[in-house]
Order: sequence, then structure tokens, then C-alpha cells
Amino acid sequence: MASEPSARSESFTAFIPEFERLIVEVMEEWKVPGLAVAVVQNGEVAVISPYGLRDVEAGLKVTAGTQFQLMSVSKSFAATGLALLVDERRMDWKKPVREYIPEFRLHDAVASDRVTVRDLLCHHTGLPRHDWIWLPGDLPPAQMLAAMRHLEPSDDIRSTFQYSNLGYLVASMVAERVSGRSWAEFTRALTDRLHMEVTFTVEELAAAIDAAVPYTVDGDTRLRSKLWPVSVTAAGGMSTSIASFANWLRFHLGKGEFEGQRLLSPGLIQELQKPRVYVGAPEFAEYSDVHYGLGFRSHRYRGERVVWHGGGFTGTNTLLMMLPDRGVGVGVLANAGMVPLFAPHLLANHVFDRVCGKEPAPWLDRFLERRRKFVRQRDVDRQAAKASRRPATQPGRDLADYAGDYEHPGYGRIRITQAEGRLHWAFRGMSEPLAHRHCDTFELPETPESPGSLLPGQLALSFSTDREGNIASVSVPFEPLVKDIVFNRVATGDCTNPAFRRHCTGTFGQGGATLIVGQDEDGELTLTIAGQPAYTLRPYQGRTFVIGEFDQFRVEFRLGPDGGVDELVFHQPNGSFVSRRT
Repeated sequence: MASEPSARSESFTAFIPEFERLIVEVMEEWKVPGLAVAVVQNGEVAVISPYGLRDVEAGLKVTAGTQFQLMSVSKSFAATGLALLVDERRMDWKKPVREYIPEFRLHDAVASDRVTVRDLLCHHTGLPRHDWIWLPGDLPPAQMLAAMRHLEPSDDIRSTFQYSNLGYLVASMVAERVSGRSWAEFTRALTDRLHMEVTFTVEELAAAIDAAVPYTVDGDTRLRSKLWPVSVTAAGGMSTSIASFANWLRFHLGKGEFEGQRLLSPGLIQELQKPRVYVGAPEFAEYSDVHYGLGFRSHRYRGERVVWHGGGFTGTNTLLMMLPDRGVGVGVLANAGMVPLFAPHLLANHVFDRVCGKEPAPWLDRFLERRRKFVRQRDVDRQAAKASRRPATQPGRDLADYAGDYEHPGYGRIRITQAEGRLHWAFRGMSEPLAHRHCDTFELPETPESPGSLLPGQLALSFSTDREGNIASVSVPFEPLVKDIVFNRVATGDCTNPAFRRHCTGTFGQGGATLIVGQDEDGELTLTIAGQPAYTLRPYQGRTFVIGEFDQFRVEFRLGPDGGVDELVFHQPNGSFVSRRT
């Protein structure tokens, strides 16, 4: 038997007409093409209402069965699935992640050993978002997991809340290791019992008969977007309809029971909802501080306990919001990226005010004014960005000198090319022309040339040189909470040519010292100096190599009049020193 709410509530049925009028106003102001709403009360569905168009150009209406992307509301499914494994005593989320995934590594060795599954679920690992690891959705989970050891943390483990989609990727991999199934198969076993139709990839969503098309909003302009793959599926890759989503609300409001069947213990439902990590202070008097639990956020609204999670991406916006003590829940699914992301909350707050017997707070007026200020502020911000540039500066060298490949062990490879008097940037399937900002810094455009494309808008790329004046790296602020991500230039030139390396072998003399250049079994050059261990020479640029792991120590091989290698030049922090072939 489903659990009874602990507080009596007003029936929402009488307030449906005014609620629908509010929805129409919200959709008009926020340029929302299509939206679907569900209200659950006392274990029953009080409202399931579709509004507007799922495809504006085709004139197709939203229905109760229209599939919308859930985005970060997917995290509630990920955490609930792990709670099922805890309930079955197959997993303990207080244990370190490495007990389930031995190869799990973070940049910090201590954090690697200590981070628990629960730390992943409440964003308490010390790792900031680093979202451009999973964006643009081209990397498989194993490669993203391997990349995490190369990502700089911004704080110590369990010191502060730092939202992390990658943490939920790892949590889903824990579920896979414990259950022996893919995360989609494991999760579908639960959603099937809840009579939910769900998908886990954009390919599945695009193939659905009744799927919502995403739309972005730029100021007051609405643009058709595209479905971008979300490779961190447990963090944001699920899709479902409002009819199915109502059952997710019923399950959680029923404290783990659905249609007479106990699927999860009430104690673990409480564990999911419990406030664990402080997120932030409220902006409005009606709210309390916000905390994060396990896949759910929580706060107080006008004295009532609220458990919720939202989600958003390019062209989609979702919200799950519940008053667990009153047995009331609201779900909102929309196919527009709203600016700012407040419209779903004002709809849920209106429902909560009415069922609690209170006069609705003026949320619409507040958020309308906020949105209008936001739109007006965009022009001010654009002008401020222009003013931050150093005027009348030119690139420090020919554009061709910047062209090349640059690599980071976690983020991958950036390619810079020159064409038609401009530099062009390419990164994991994305490409755009670069504009000169100032000095050796270039930037991406604010919006992509191709509408609907994914782009880290106005991202600055700052090139740096080595001591010899060669372009050696490019720094990119992919993650604003840590230092710029440094992509080192990929070796090019004769140093990568096996035939040239063979010509470099031999004995060289410098004063009284003898230097022997040889080759190992892989064809890489080695340098042996009397009284020191042998060093591997790593290809750098042109005919120059780096000595072992000492990035500031390099050797350059120079050609003589006959075209053969007859000199070896040491480039060190304190100068350059020539050795001749003996």
C-alpha cells in the first residue's frame, strides 16, 4: 500500500484553468515552442497536459507521448539505480570507487583512493565540471574515464560542492560492473516496471515517431537546433514522455512503491533525498539554502520541504519538483533552451502555493523582469568583451607559424590551419574560423557560422613560445575553475622521420666529454653521457629533441655542407653548447 502524505493538501483540480493560463503566458514570453506538464497528487495523476508544437516547421503538436530529452534529471535515475543495488546488498556506496573500478584514477592520488560512490553522486570529489571532455559527445566511456586522471581538480575531496557530469559517468560504470549489464539495460529493468517508455541515445530519440525537436533561444530569437549526443548517459542522456515521467514522480512520492509493488525501501528513498552537501544561499525570501543529496537537490519553499532536479542543454529544459511530505509532484518538459532557466520553477511554485492553501507568490512578474534584464544585459556584456581587447595589436608572427596540431592527454587534439588569410580551429568534430583578439591570442566566434552547431563561444586561444621563439603550446580556458588547459604542440619535422633519426646516431665530443647517440628497439634515439643514465630523446620540432623528461633541456642536430649530421647542440636554460661528431 502506498505511503500516505504526512500533510493535508488542497486539491489542485480547481486551479487547473488559471494554471493553464499561466503556462500560455510563460510559453509566449520565453519563446517556448512546445511544453508538457504533469502534476501528481496523493498517488494519482491530477494533470497531464501537452501544449504547443514539438516541431514548429512541420506544425506537429506536442502530445502526452512526445519524447523530450531529460538532460540532468537523468541523474535521479542513476542514483536511484545504485540505491536498488544497495537495497539488494550488492553494493555499498560508502566504499571507494576503486573497489568496483580498479582503473579509476583522478589527478590527485589521495582522492583516487578515497573517493566513494556516494561522493560521485553528491558532487564532492574536488573535480570541477570539465564538461568539454564529454562534449561534443564523441568519446566512449572508457576513454573519458582514462582522461580523468589528467584533469586538474579545483579543490580537495569533500571540501565543496562542484557539479560534475563526469562523476555520474563513473557512477554508471559502477552500476555496470556490479550488475553485469550496460547502464541502459540496467536502468530499463526499473523503468519497465514503472511502465515508462525511455530512450538512452539521440539516435533512439530521433527514430521515435513522436519526438520533440530542440530549439535554442538567443535573446528574443528562437532557432531550430539539433540533437547532440550526450555520451555521459547517466548524467543527461535519457529521454521520455510526460505520461511516463508522471510515473517516475509517483514512484518517488510513493517512497519506493508503485501500483502496489515495493521496488525500493523507504529508507533508501530518504537517503536519496537527504541534504548532504551545501550548494548555495537563496536569492528570494521564500527559499532556504539549497543542498544536494544523491541525484536530487533540496531546499525549503515557504516552509515546505522541496526535493527536485532540473536539466537543460541546447534546446531543451526539464524539471522534476516534489513536496514529498504532501505527496505532490510536478514535471515540466520543454523543447527550448530558456534564458534564464527559471520558467519551469515558477510553474512548479504556483502548483505548490495552491496545494498548500497559499496565495501564489508573484513569480511570473519577478522572472519576466529578470529575463528582460538578462536580454538587455547581453549587449552591455558584448561591448565589455570588446573593450577588454588591446587595441591596434597584430599577431606576433606569420599566421603559418601558428598552424599545427596541439595535444592534451585528457582533452585530445586541437588542429590549427591557415586558409584565406585566417586561422581555423578544429577540435573533435567542431571547426570554426578564429578571429585575432590581441597579441598571440585568438578567439572563437560568439555563435557558430552554421546555426545549431555546438561551440564553446568566444573561447580564447593563447599561443606561447619556447626559449628559441618557436610556437610550443596553446592555452585554452575549457574549465574556468582551474588554470587554462595547455595543449602542447605535436612534434613535426625531421625529428619524426625514422631515416633522419638513423643519420643522427654516432659519437659526438664536447670538450673532454663523449656523447653517444644510439637507437632503442623502437627506433627512438637515446643519449648516453659518461657517468649518467641513458636518456630517451623525444621528438620535439624540426630537428630538435627533448632530453628524457626534462622539458627545458633539448638537443638539436645540425647538418653539415655534405648534408650529413655533424653537430649536436644542447639547448639548456643557461645557454646553448655545441658538440661535433668525432
